[in-house]
Amino acid sequence: MALETVQVPLGDRAYDIRIDTGLIARAGAEIAPLLHRPRVAVLTDENVAALHLEPLRAGLAAAGIDMAALILPPGEATKSWPQFTRAVEWLIEQKVERRDVVVALGGGVIGDLAGFAAAVLRRGVRFVQIPTSLLAQVDSSVGGKTGINSPHGKNLIGAFHQPSLVLADIAVLETLPPRDFLAGYGEVVKYGLLGDAAFFDWLEAEGPALARGDRAARARAVRRSCEMKADIVVRDETEQGDRALLNLGHTFCHALEAATGYSDRLLHGEGVAIGCALAFDLSSRMGLCSQEEPSRVRAHLAQMGMKKDLSDIPGALPDADALIALMGQDKKVLDGKLRFILARGIGAAFVTSDVDLGAVRSVLADSAA
Repeated sequence: MALETVQVPLGDRAYDIRIDTGLIARAGAEIAPLLHRPRVAVLTDENVAALHLEPLRAGLAAAGIDMAALILPPGEATKSWPQFTRAVEWLIEQKVERRDVVVALGGGVIGDLAGFAAAVLRRGVRFVQIPTSLLAQVDSSVGGKTGINSPHGKNLIGAFHQPSLVLADIAVLETLPPRDFLAGYGEVVKYGLLGDAAFFDWLEAEGPALARGDRAARARAVRRSCEMKADIVVRDETEQGDRALLNLGHTFCHALEAATGYSDRLLHGEGVAIGCALAFDLSSRMGLCSQEEPSRVRAHLAQMGMKKDLSDIPGALPDADALIALMGQDKKVLDGKLRFILARGIGAAFVTSDVDLGAVRSVLADSAA
């Protein structure tokens, strides 16, 4: 496969997303044009470091670039004040200057935390995303949303801070456990559902090949997802309107993540997949789309062996009213009203606050049963 580049045209903060195999081995050549001096500070986690930190060190060294690295614990719990503080203080100890570059090597947790650390360090230093999970390659590494979680909810503390470069190495996806790959696929499906029915058609046909490891299919899915995200981010960088479409499934997802304690019981992308199914159920129940649409969403998730209902989450969950209360902490709440991303069909999502909570309650209860 050939190198593909998706541009995010944000004026003087424009950047490229590069999609190819072997990008970690070529990281030095890719990053060198950004550097004023030949050194970078890398933030990563234990799982990713074991697989990819030394290859990255070698790839940087090939271009004469030195690397210092901080290895954090893996998992969603790392997106918190204690590890964020540790990362910022370490970057200061490393004498990272405003003209230097911080590198985020990892999945969404590391990308979000490293980006937020770069945003506040010396009031803003540049950073490069090297996303190592499918979820990070198609979603969290692109668009400049950075942050950490609060005990009150997910991603409530953060900043908009765009990366200077994103390197999506498709070969790295082959090191993911199947569950993590499919969790990332939940975000890929979301793009088809929110704004590209033809892409969803393609996923119905090619999803199994993607799961089996077809590099060309994976590259196409990553590219199309990034193109769609970049287009929406350029229209609405700080989520005043259109960008909320990217949160299809997330109002439900964030409540489910809070209810499961941000634990391994439910991975973020699994919550997105369940949330998308629920959003289409709700849309159908409210008469916005036909019953065939949610059936098609569920059939594809089932074909891929993915979670699609509350009953697929292990362990007990709060009741529907408690889940609705958890939704009230979501960042999409506007003037105290819950905002949902609903759909008039596959590829036709829209944002609304005009939702009958009784319908939400019954959709949740049916999914739990």
